[in-house]
Amino acid sequence: MAPRRVQAAVIGLGALGSAALWRLAARGIEAVGFEQFGIGHALGSSHGQTRLFREACLEHPGLGPMAAESRALFRDLEQASGAELLRITGGYLGGAADSDVVAGTLRAAEANGLAHELLENRELAARLPQLSGLGRADVGVFDPGCGVIDPEATVTAAVSEAARLGADVCADTRVESVVASRDGVAITAAGCEYVAETAIIAAGAWLPPFIPELELLPIRTPLHWFAPARGGSAEAGFGVEDFPVVVRQVDQDTVLWGHGAVDGGLVKFGLGDIWGSRPPRIDPSTVDRGIETAEWQRLSAVLRQAVPGLDPVPARVEPCMITLSPDDQFVIGPTAASQRVLVAGGDSGHAFKHCLAIGEVLARDVAGEPQPYALDFVRPSRFGV
Repeated sequence: MAPRRVQAAVIGLGALGSAALWRLAARGIEAVGFEQFGIGHALGSSHGQTRLFREACLEHPGLGPMAAESRALFRDLEQASGAELLRITGGYLGGAADSDVVAGTLRAAEANGLAHELLENRELAARLPQLSGLGRADVGVFDPGCGVIDPEATVTAAVSEAARLGADVCADTRVESVVASRDGVAITAAGCEYVAETAIIAAGAWLPPFIPELELLPIRTPLHWFAPARGGSAEAGFGVEDFPVVVRQVDQDTVLWGHGAVDGGLVKFGLGDIWGSRPPRIDPSTVDRGIETAEWQRLSAVLRQAVPGLDPVPARVEPCMITLSPDDQFVIGPTAASQRVLVAGGDSGHAFKHCLAIGEVLARDVAGEPQPYALDFVRPSRFGV
């Protein structure tokens, strides 16, 4: 049987791949998407009930236009799906005035003309009495554009809308090979053969073998949820309405992030993965999906001092994975090996807020459309390989 020919193929339907498939289908591009597990699964990097959304992106001021586009696309996808995907709560980003979190947030807000408010130490403490142990020099930035995203619902909605618009979805289908040539990209999946004019590889922690020259680092990073010390998510002001998005730099190597309980659930907290030493490389196909006490002890020690109203022993822990790039910025666009093969990954733990815009960027690349904002800092070519 001759291979099936399509205009575009998307490998991996997590946050980035599902968004790319939706935006391709929205343009009428004939596309097929492959996912080795079920849609909206919890075995990669796109799960965990919530993900943070920020508009003043401390990681790079150039992410501002992408965040704005992503926010608009979240509203479009909500309208199409009928589901609430992004809840704006506002957020507080704190630490010493010259810390990565505060200085980076201010730089991004000012570069993109975003509304924000600089809070002195006493005012930050008054607005967030749940926080403890603020340094005398600590300040905060209030970003009214912060919020929380429902990751599983977002992935499911994007794939469903892509399918409604005509894309083929191959769930529980593992891609066995991807070979680019002048005639197209040959893909073998579950014994079937396809030839795509362009392929987008958005395989999350499974991405590095496809582009080994970029030296991406997949790591294990568990997700943690906590209950207030006296029990009940509404106690001590730990609902998300009173305790919205918080990112706090405790010291040079420690950044605490999280938010209050959503809809009567638990409080979510974690430690930033791009500060401090690099964790060890993992193989996503054989990663240990159990949880060891040692994995949450450092976070618990930080929480015991920083948010004493929480029980420092997590009520729930789930394994997760992310993929670090050498400079902690995304890797989005054509590879050096072939302009027909695009990659999307290297998220370094802050991709979900941008996922729909990244899908749009990839769709514009495939369609040959101009990009409305600068992308040099996320293109694979920046590494010179």
